[in-house]
Amino acid sequence: MPMPRWWGHINKRVFNPRAIKGGKWPVLTHVGRRSGVTYHTPLDAYPVDGGYLFVLVYGARCDWAQNVLAAGRAQLRVDGRELDLTAPVVVGEAEAFRALADDVTRPPKLLRITEFLRMDLAA
Repeated sequence: MPMPRWWGHINKRVFNPRAIKGGKWPVLTHVGRRSGVTYHTPLDAYPVDGGYLFVLVYGARCDWAQNVLAAGRAQLRVDGRELDLTAPVVVGEAEAFRALADDVTRPPKLLRITEFLRMDLAA
């Protein structure tokens, strides 16, 4: 896991609400796999052919990724649009980097990020 879980808990409670309120970040809406509660998570969302790619800063075992993988779908609010996403799959660094545009900055190696979540735009 690239970033410590305790930092994720701080992000979830302190920084994420501020990022959502600021309205500048793409926001992924997903449903809790156990609670059924609707969550809103600000994330970097990178457009790729037919969908979006998300950097799994805390790894594939983070809550939001597990929720999306369990549900098989989510909604993304980006640039004032609501997009339905489906078919989530965890992909490795090589596949993710091939899908990203050349001008997209890759995560620093220091963060040791090796997992990404790919989702397709719903038909």
